[in-house]
Amino acid sequence: MSGYHHSLKENIIAILTGTFVVSQGVFFLQQADLLTGGTTGLALLLTQFVDLSFGQLYFLLNTPFYLMAWFRMGKGFAVTSIISGGLVSVITDNLHHVLEISRLEPLYCAAIGGLLMGLGMLILFRHQTSLGGFNVLVLYLQEKFGLSAGKLQMGIDISILVASFFLVSPMVLALSVFGAVLLNLVLAMNHKPGRYSGKMVTS
Repeated sequence: MSGYHHSLKENIIAILTGTFVVSQGVFFLQQADLLTGGTTGLALLLTQFVDLSFGQLYFLLNTPFYLMAWFRMGKGFAVTSIISGGLVSVITDNLHHVLEISRLEPLYCAAIGGLLMGLGMLILFRHQTSLGGFNVLVLYLQEKFGLSAGKLQMGIDISILVASFFLVSPMVLALSVFGAVLLNLVLAMNHKPGRYSGKMVTS
């Protein structure tokens, strides 16, 4: 990373944009009863068994990772991650008030859900924040050891989905894995260590 810092205005716009895009992706997965990896997938899965909304579960599951971010990656990163995670929780829980889907094709939902989530997370990563959860862990490992955040996240996500094998149908699992792979391909191809500096490229 270079010494360049985004302005406060740029960071605010990025957080609002990134969380909005991620929420759209989660909504598509939710509507088709699909899962994904990380704390998002765990929250989607648990909504089928407990009387709490996705947003409530998502924020609760992320809380330990916000604490990790506070002590390991700095207060600024932790605060923006808490804000970002909170926004995804609130936006996703309220999208049904403004968006209704009359026809669902699960394959499309898996693809668009994974791509939108990956794009939104990429925006947040590039402004030195995250959604909490395993994002914090993989970003810490990338900054500390130069490992690919996308590849690490993919490994974690696939492991969580495979562990869901006995709780969902094989088709739901297959589509969920497909969506998770697309999500993490977006991150793996576009968020490599040292690639993004935040500087303008001039001719």
